[in-house]
Amino acid sequence: MGKRTWAPFLGVTVVLAIGLTACGGGRLRNGNDNGDAGGPATTSVAAAAVRPGVDPVGEAVPGTIAVDGRERTYRVYVPSTLPQDQPVPLLVGLHGGTGWGAQFEKNSQFDRLAEANGFIVVYPDGVGTGADASTNRTWNGGNCCGVAVRDQVEDVAFVTQLVEKLSTQYLLDPKRIYATGHSNGAIMSYRLACERADLFAAAAVYAGSLGVRTCNPSEPVSFMHVHGTADESLPIDGGIGKRSIAGVVFPPPHDGIVTMARADGCPADPTKTTDGALATESWTPCARGTAVEFVTIDGASHAWPGGVQTLAQEALVGIAYQGYDASAELWAFLAAHPRQ
Repeated sequence: MGKRTWAPFLGVTVVLAIGLTACGGGRLRNGNDNGDAGGPATTSVAAAAVRPGVDPVGEAVPGTIAVDGRERTYRVYVPSTLPQDQPVPLLVGLHGGTGWGAQFEKNSQFDRLAEANGFIVVYPDGVGTGADASTNRTWNGGNCCGVAVRDQVEDVAFVTQLVEKLSTQYLLDPKRIYATGHSNGAIMSYRLACERADLFAAAAVYAGSLGVRTCNPSEPVSFMHVHGTADESLPIDGGIGKRSIAGVVFPPPHDGIVTMARADGCPADPTKTTDGALATESWTPCARGTAVEFVTIDGASHAWPGGVQTLAQEALVGIAYQGYDASAELWAFLAAHPRQ
């Protein structure tokens, strides 16, 4: 592997607005609406092929990088065991507005999947307010959110340079660089797919929308979008939700996924299926083996399905739907769609 090894690098420790998964005090909860214990189930055939998450016994390493005159921070999780001399996937996990990397790390539990399935995951921090810009962090996804949009923060450049830096420190597979995100992080993932399709092979998100006016990917990029029908922060029909704090009139989430399908040269009409609370639209085959998918979960809130959340988070975004493991489902889609 030369100079690139699996040993974590040394970083300086430094360590939704619609995401609304901001960390709060109180107990963690991961169960059904009655508070009973028990993890969420996977539903798709692809997700069933994903190894179930295990205790993350690898290392989470903080780091910094200077971009556009700002010191940006992030956390990298490196599994305890990775294949020797073989490039591995990288997942960029983008928190929701008012959240931060470590919060999304805990909420999504992607570290558990990374440990079981052999990929590296990085959790960047958006730009916030306050003396150290660490409060109410947001991403510049185009039309949202917060200070990141107000100050036109160069978040595309940040994520791009972060991936490039990690590529010099770990043996990454350039055909398996993926993005995921929640809410404002999902909006940011859309922007990355539109503007850096040369870097990202695929993106898969929960509770977002397309926030840029034009989306012309330089090459086909697979995309999966999951959304709850009871989302009151970023409504399934668009507009301003009852719980939204962004003050943004969001376009209907479905419009974004249709844009991605057109950009990928997919068939005009998707295949539609239903399975209990899930309704899925799939566009395939698309150019260069890509695929586009839109899944709605009947009754699901803005909270990350299957995620670990605090009672304070529940008050902001509702109780996380526990009949769907969003992290496993999104990772299954990503892993099945490397760059061709």
